[in-house]
Amino acid sequence: MSDIWQQLETHRSQTADTPILSLFKDTSRFDSYSAETDGLLLDFSKTSLDAMAMDLLVRLAQAEGLDAKIAAMFRGDAINSTEGRAVLHTALRAQADTPIQVDGADVLPEIRAIRQQMQHFAEAVRSGDFAAVDGGRFTDVINIGIGGSDLGPAMATLALAPYHDGPRCHFVSNIDGAHIHDTLAGLDPQRTLVIIASKTFTTIETMTNAETALVWLQAALGDKAPDHLAAVSTAQDKTAALGIAPERVFGFENWVGGRYSLWGPVGLPILLAIGTENFQAFLRGADAMDSHFQNAPLHQNLPVLLGLVGIWHNNICGYGSRAILPYDQHLQRLPAYLQQLDMESNGKRVAQDGSPLPRASGPVVWGEPGTNGQHAFYQLLHQGTAVVPAEFLIAAEAHEPELQHHHNLLKANCLAQSEALMRGRSLAEARDVAAKRGLDGAEQQRMAAHLSFPGNRPSVTIAYPKLTPFVLGQIIALYEHRVFTEGMIWGLNPFDQWGVELGKELAVALLPMVEGAPADSKDGSTCGLLSKLTPRPATQT
Repeated sequence: MSDIWQQLETHRSQTADTPILSLFKDTSRFDSYSAETDGLLLDFSKTSLDAMAMDLLVRLAQAEGLDAKIAAMFRGDAINSTEGRAVLHTALRAQADTPIQVDGADVLPEIRAIRQQMQHFAEAVRSGDFAAVDGGRFTDVINIGIGGSDLGPAMATLALAPYHDGPRCHFVSNIDGAHIHDTLAGLDPQRTLVIIASKTFTTIETMTNAETALVWLQAALGDKAPDHLAAVSTAQDKTAALGIAPERVFGFENWVGGRYSLWGPVGLPILLAIGTENFQAFLRGADAMDSHFQNAPLHQNLPVLLGLVGIWHNNICGYGSRAILPYDQHLQRLPAYLQQLDMESNGKRVAQDGSPLPRASGPVVWGEPGTNGQHAFYQLLHQGTAVVPAEFLIAAEAHEPELQHHHNLLKANCLAQSEALMRGRSLAEARDVAAKRGLDGAEQQRMAAHLSFPGNRPSVTIAYPKLTPFVLGQIIALYEHRVFTEGMIWGLNPFDQWGVELGKELAVALLPMVEGAPADSKDGSTCGLLSKLTPRPATQT
């Protein structure tokens, strides 16, 4: 395997000066460097990949046993090696009846029973059959969670706004009191259902926000306040202690990681907003991508190809960041969602056996929707000193046919940005631009330097017919499996997140000090900051 890495690096050194634009002398390049499944297209032709690089990358995936590792995940093997767990978020959306075994038991019957419980509850809320304590219909739902219990459902609910026909959904995650305060301020407790999403019912941010919401409900509803609560949790003793009826508690197993959990009970807000039929289409889209990931040859497999492009850019070209740029306002939270999915999964420094990784792992993932980003950070993408591979997402058709001119302009901007990143503007072309502005001599030369673009900056584009529930399911599953592909090639475990633990532990220890306890055990910086941030009694003299 180290041989293949070396060959990739050697090939890159030999071809690094080849402009991406020149590769399009091959008139079939777009067809050769794009792939499609169920209407979802991945175009990676605007990268520096060529036939030799692709062949080596596919060989790298084969050498790492990627096919076998994909099969092991879908089979229910305990591939989360540091926690001894299976990884089966894919089972939450599985459409076939083929048994999926964990510890010798088929998990599908329980998954489907819980989904049926979710659907029954959601449709009862949507229809008004499950009503507020005064008999009125719930108009608003607040989902209180954090991390995977917030980012996934918040992103997907916003993405599917054109399909909303249920109660309005609001999301609270931050422990900052402003978040819960500002959310509650605009709502009527008589008309509001609160979902508390915490597997263990011990997540400090979630439970603190939940307690504040419960006090708000109690002020209006008295001892009937628990009737306006539901929970996504496995801690039924704790949910019962809060007065939440068992039929309003939805659990999921430890083989579903938080950032992969929106397909099951964590997705309850999505189901409440869009209804059973659309939620099922969402699951079918993800399942279709699962089937493609398992069955398509590596060189035609969209998640694998997207992962190999990521490996090429990160490890071979040395680009340590990637920008997610959806030209779709409904996907405005997708960059934040993928930031967690990617960086919490693959932001690791040791291999599965505990040894240091020999090369870079997960890149920095960030982004904003177009065209807003064009007026914010595209300056750096086009003319900055760092090369940041861009990932564009664009629909052929929008949900607002009466505003087709808006969507035409959006598509033109998306295509123009990827072309501009690749094409650039030479110094000679920039001098012509400066000359047309009436400049000559030294001033023309000076301005030409500012008006030139290096170009040769790579991008991929994901294009789809329209952002439907099915297509959103495809897109999310595509990125989940891209993360898996990269993680397997790097040899790490994408399904744990030990890096979040230390800060949590220290925060618990610091809370008494923030409240005034002595902080002598802390470093000088922490003590100094505590003195500035914590009101303390004046010293008597």
